[in-house]
Amino acid sequence: MGRLRKSVCGIRMESQKTRQPDQKERKRDVMYNPKSLKAEEFISDEEIRETLAYADANKDNIELIDQILAKAKECKGLTHREASVLLACEMPDKIQEMYELAAEIKKEFYGNRIVLFAPLYLSNYCINGCVYCPYHKKNTHIARKKLTQEEIVKEVTALQDMGHKRLAIEAGEDPENNPIEYILESIKTIYSIKHKNGAIRRVNVNIAATTVENYRKLKEAGIGTYILFQETYHKKSYEELHPKGPKHNYAYHTEAMDRAMEGGIDDVGLGVLFGLELYRYEFAGLLMHAEHLEAVHGVGPHTISVPRIKHADDIDPTVFDNSISDDIFAKICALIRIAVPYTGMIISTRESQAVREKVLPLGVSQISGASKTSVGGYDTPETEDEVTSAQFDVSDQRTLDEIVRWLMEMGDIPSFCTACYRAGRTGDRFMSLCKSKQILNCCHPNALMTLMEYLQDYASPKTKEIGMKLIEKELDNIPSEKVRRIAEEHLRDIENGQRDFRF
Repeated sequence: MGRLRKSVCGIRMESQKTRQPDQKERKRDVMYNPKSLKAEEFISDEEIRETLAYADANKDNIELIDQILAKAKECKGLTHREASVLLACEMPDKIQEMYELAAEIKKEFYGNRIVLFAPLYLSNYCINGCVYCPYHKKNTHIARKKLTQEEIVKEVTALQDMGHKRLAIEAGEDPENNPIEYILESIKTIYSIKHKNGAIRRVNVNIAATTVENYRKLKEAGIGTYILFQETYHKKSYEELHPKGPKHNYAYHTEAMDRAMEGGIDDVGLGVLFGLELYRYEFAGLLMHAEHLEAVHGVGPHTISVPRIKHADDIDPTVFDNSISDDIFAKICALIRIAVPYTGMIISTRESQAVREKVLPLGVSQISGASKTSVGGYDTPETEDEVTSAQFDVSDQRTLDEIVRWLMEMGDIPSFCTACYRAGRTGDRFMSLCKSKQILNCCHPNALMTLMEYLQDYASPKTKEIGMKLIEKELDNIPSEKVRRIAEEHLRDIENGQRDFRF
């Protein structure tokens, strides 16, 4: 890892300033084209560098900043260049204005709902050499595990007993141990498990970039969102951080979302791992990727995740030079919400309760709860004496019940809703619903009904008490009298033992 620091630092710059490409590199520059299907054209290094230079030149331009903020208030988003100007701006009053606007936009599009999910790691066998991940092939002291279908049944049953309805399955890239057939069989198993009143109603998938044919198979298996983190949009850094294995191919990885959508997957989720490269570079690249999906497919990312590199077996996050403060992290979250108002934003248990509390009002709409990042870990958690199989350390160690109660005490509605996915409101259909701001007449009552299911089946007495009061209060926020009346009827039905109502 010490050698990596030296090699990676060679392309780093102090104070987030852009490195000037040499003459040889300039010859390799290609024209920026958001409609192109070539990675280096829709994520153009030259365009990002020009954007960062433009942002630096205008970070104190109050007139321009006010114009950008005025445009943002129309809730139609911002370009990567406009948003980069706001990110570069360091004026406290303008930053506060950004935070207030982000909160307003989140309320307009998503209300006060927070969707809950849990990751399920199926296997940590991996043939890649990613230097920031303990699953890298050369790590010989991490425990290598792969769940059998019988073990998956036990894990999912344990998750259902907590109250989870939505999973994100994870697996390392290993064609021998984790072929697509294993992933497909696992999805089928998960959907088949019915335990008491529990059921997993949506399985999102976070696996390595693959072929159009395999994406079609995932679509046929009934997945929700296909999630793939870019890790870094800086091509040279990407190749250095992924020195071995199929993930080394920058273009194949970066173009994965286009293949997924060609394979029929409506909802895709983007993300970068903040801390690997300069955050301003990553921010611009992330927004350019969202713009590309809109330009080519007419639908932007269903979700954007904002993970930061964390300590894990064999991985010391301090080795990487580009860590960001909590304040910068909050600013990034706020500006993603402003720039891409329709997207769901995810923050995981990588982050502490304090950090999650800081960014929830700024745009976050989904969080994980009671997560385990080891393979399995829900039915029989790893002990401190065991060799870990975890991908990273979890900062927020609270139970799902504690997280549900915490959200409600802050005035948020914990939601286990999967209605849009199962009703076929995915891709452009979901985006149409979201952009038309019909959330309060659809997602809001669905959230209340799934919360009622949780309160009846899984909540502690204290959590149930708080939740029943919240539901009563939030019913008044449903604009349509007809929808409100139907929601009230379904809530009574749930109290009487019925389940799975949705608008």
